[in-house]
Amino acid sequence: MDGLLGYLLQRPWELLAVALSIAYVVLAAREHIACWACALGATAIYTLLFWRVSLPMESALNAYYLVMALYGWQQWRRGAQSGPIKIHRWQARQHLAAAAVILLLTVFSALLLQRFLPSAALPWLDSFTTWASVVTTWMVARKVLENWLYWVVIDAVSIYLYLDRGMHLTALLFVAYVIIALIGWFTWKKHFENRIASTTV
Repeated sequence: MDGLLGYLLQRPWELLAVALSIAYVVLAAREHIACWACALGATAIYTLLFWRVSLPMESALNAYYLVMALYGWQQWRRGAQSGPIKIHRWQARQHLAAAAVILLLTVFSALLLQRFLPSAALPWLDSFTTWASVVTTWMVARKVLENWLYWVVIDAVSIYLYLDRGMHLTALLFVAYVIIALIGWFTWKKHFENRIASTTV
């Protein structure tokens, strides 16, 4: 009975988190500051939901998202007051450094989960999506263009993770995320190229 009750209680909250998450990504692609308010609501819900389905790293990730939602809002708000934060690109060395950090943290946390929390599901995938998302969310707040390509990879991996945990609405959300991330990439890339072209005229 408890399992059925838990399932019924979880689904409305998951649906609300999905709706807020979609709103966040769409608004972020449009560079609208309201994206961070949506992120705040979605991550508060997901922090609890992921813990319930034994994905501790995803739960911790969403707690981090709560902080980053406030940070991102502050960064974009400050930019709106003193001149917008400009979309910019990272050099190859910055991407290599980001990949190295993600890899090291993934290995470290996955081994810890296997050692101290054996009930954790899919510790390697859970750790990878968590640490990659930590880095990429910071990239969004700083308006690094390539964040959208990072999200395509993260979201694609996450689909399997959530299907395995029975979170079908969230898995469907991440299918949409892959599509929206591609749209975000082309939208930001166009804005970036237009700005570069206007400064060289």
